[in-house]
Amino acid sequence: MATQRWNIDPSHSAVGFTVRHLVISKVRGAFERFSGAVEFDEQNPSASKVAVRIEAASIDTREAKRDEHLRSADFFDAATHPELAFTSTSVEKLGGNEYRVVGDLTIRGVTLPVTLETEFLGVGKDPWGNQRIGFAAKGSIDRKAFGLTWNQALETGGLLVGEKIEIALDVQAVRAQSAEQAA
Repeated sequence: MATQRWNIDPSHSAVGFTVRHLVISKVRGAFERFSGAVEFDEQNPSASKVAVRIEAASIDTREAKRDEHLRSADFFDAATHPELAFTSTSVEKLGGNEYRVVGDLTIRGVTLPVTLETEFLGVGKDPWGNQRIGFAAKGSIDRKAFGLTWNQALETGGLLVGEKIEIALDVQAVRAQSAEQAA
């Protein structure tokens, strides 16, 4: 399969995260609005690319007050920095269906490299004749490195919000129509 472009289908994909809360548990959340594309070449993974844009204000942790705080200048500052972005810089096949995708993640205007351990889940045709492709990816970041430094000390010791953010992505994308296919 030569390099093909696939547009991410947000209705069949998820951009999720997990962070320690009160030292004793984890809180899960997701971003509800995002878009992007994958250019994938299974035979030549180094020719593959990923680019994603995420709307910061679309954060959802199932708690309205917490989400409002996360949108504020204490965290994402969504009014000033409305987008998070990821652009791959390299794709490496590790073996089987496992890949390492390295790229630049931008949060709050800070861009740092991030590594995503990625599994290629396959290609298939949906009931309407569209070709689809699937991936699952995971990685982690230090939120403080991106300027997300707000926290609160607990009287029992420790901090309210953990520093390590675990990222979990489930991506389904639809093959883009080329000009000659659309004609």
